[in-house]
Amino acid sequence: MAKKKLAKNEVAQTQSHLPAHGPLDKDGREILLQVKNVDITFGKGENAVRAVKNASFDIHKGETFSLVGESGSGKTTVGRAVIRVNPCANGEILYKGVRISGKIPRSLDREVIRNVQMVFQDPAASLNERATVDYIISEGLYNFHLYENEADRVHKVETMIEEVGLLPEHLTRYPHEFSGGQRQRIGLARAMVMEPELVIADEPISALDVSIRAQVLNLMKKFQKERQVSYLFIAHDLSIVRFVSDRIGVIYKGDIVEIADTDELFDFPLHPYTHSLISAIPIPDPQLEKHKALFTYDPSMHNYGDEVPELVDIGHNHFVRGSKKEIEEYKAIRARNERMKSITILSDEELAAYEEKKRNEEPKLTGSNFILDTPVHDSGSKWFSFLGFILPIPALIAAAILKRKKYFRTYKKLRKGAFAGLALLGIIILIYALLILIASL
Repeated sequence: MAKKKLAKNEVAQTQSHLPAHGPLDKDGREILLQVKNVDITFGKGENAVRAVKNASFDIHKGETFSLVGESGSGKTTVGRAVIRVNPCANGEILYKGVRISGKIPRSLDREVIRNVQMVFQDPAASLNERATVDYIISEGLYNFHLYENEADRVHKVETMIEEVGLLPEHLTRYPHEFSGGQRQRIGLARAMVMEPELVIADEPISALDVSIRAQVLNLMKKFQKERQVSYLFIAHDLSIVRFVSDRIGVIYKGDIVEIADTDELFDFPLHPYTHSLISAIPIPDPQLEKHKALFTYDPSMHNYGDEVPELVDIGHNHFVRGSKKEIEEYKAIRARNERMKSITILSDEELAAYEEKKRNEEPKLTGSNFILDTPVHDSGSKWFSFLGFILPIPALIAAAILKRKKYFRTYKKLRKGAFAGLALLGIIILIYALLILIASL
């Protein structure tokens, strides 16, 4: 076992540089990025939150892979793990077949930084307000010395600023002098001037006006066509994702529930959560939108029991997460090869009945996950920790009562302070006992 571990470490140490090309899949396509069974956890002990669970997907050279899901589902967390900001609790991330997660040599880390760039969601917060546009775009060139001389650097920066639709005279200005769309162009220029192979676009258009969104997307597609750039496109808007993606992965509360080619996913949305996302896409017709019936995903519809659901390939390069019984049902649906109807338009009578049904179901929104189950005044103030420290025994009794009343934040603060107070009291008693023992000798 020790020999195997040593051999594995030796292999990891020899991988100090990236190869020219990544491994090929069964269809002969080059795999640029591999995310394998990745878990990402924040916090420790009872406060630990497992944000991403057993995530796996590949990104091929020159393609756009989109990761979609609602806010808080773990999309950005995965993207930040790829650029080595969020550490992986389990699993590994491979770039061109070389592991880049965890501890890696400095030379490999620099190559990853150079080849993997990120465009952030907020174009205002991601730019240094005290730096000129010229320095912002040139910073990567400075750090990696990707220019022959000053004239070459200026030429690269001016060429890039023009490619993103701005002017060379904008280089002497500061970020606060630009609009949101222009700032996002600067962020894109900062990433693309490094000539990366993979760009992680974290909702790059969500903060922009509709007309500006199309311009930024067209810019990204232009760079992809000209430079064979691959994108990990993170978004929550499926109406946008449909027209920019080659493949789509759907993530729900840290679990990737479905992966498929774009047309395949929209024609055969097998997982109920994917179905609900597609049904929520707005219809550009007020009357049709008014008569649309939303499909609401309810996790309780799955009856897994002790079985652990898995992400399984059901054919047609289509992966779906589910139990063995669900996977067989998904395969049967896909085998019929009949395009699924994701959006239902109701008649006036059906709409009235649908709204009446929703009104009747609204009072039933009670349960352990309903927001009103947690008391409004459960603030968890630091003063409760202080109170527990001063009066540990009464605080433990109060904490037990508050826990039953679902004042969980206050309960944790009281318990934490009480344990600290009891620990201090124990140390004082121990010191006192030792002093008495010494005095009696």
